[in-house]
Amino acid sequence: MSGARELDDYLESQAFSSHKSSKKLAKIVREAYPIGVPAMIMKSSTDRLGKSAGYSFHLGTPDDLLRRVASWILTNSSDSQKVILELVTILWKRHGREDVALAALLLANLDFSRIGVTPWSILASSINNSEPLEALLLSIEELFRAKQNVPSDEILISWCNGRLIESHLALITAYSSKNSGRELSETIIDVLKDVKVPDGDSLLGRIKDRVVQS
Repeated sequence: MSGARELDDYLESQAFSSHKSSKKLAKIVREAYPIGVPAMIMKSSTDRLGKSAGYSFHLGTPDDLLRRVASWILTNSSDSQKVILELVTILWKRHGREDVALAALLLANLDFSRIGVTPWSILASSINNSEPLEALLLSIEELFRAKQNVPSDEILISWCNGRLIESHLALITAYSSKNSGRELSETIIDVLKDVKVPDGDSLLGRIKDRVVQS
């Protein structure tokens, strides 16, 4: 049996009532992550855990399987947007690499016209005070891929005036926006110049240089 079929069988066996509880869904997806993942890949990922900087676990679940899990949740919880938003928060708090990637997929594909908030406000409120750069990039790239509205200048400025991690979120969002062909205002560029990044030749430092250069 293929990994995808095995995963589908597991998800289909779950009670429909589980979609009414974010906590139940969090438990189900944690058990789903290893399904269909070769043991050697999981062992290798476990061995790398100490080097994966900031994740509570990293099982090596392929992107296509994570997308199947996200699709299952979004399809069966379409009338429970609040439950999915609560799940996103739980996943960020638990903070496995697969949790972060799944949270990004869920957030990017919700219908925010029905919710009354923006995906960017949910993302900013969900992230911890310290995050791997990859974790922020995963979410930002998925939001852009899903063609969610770009955060306004006011939102970016509020992030720069908030927690340090939020100023880094603003910096990376502006970088991704610029890479996708969008122009940054002079106001935003001036604000981003003051964002604190690690000393030396850090990736975040290089991102800042590319964002603020003329």
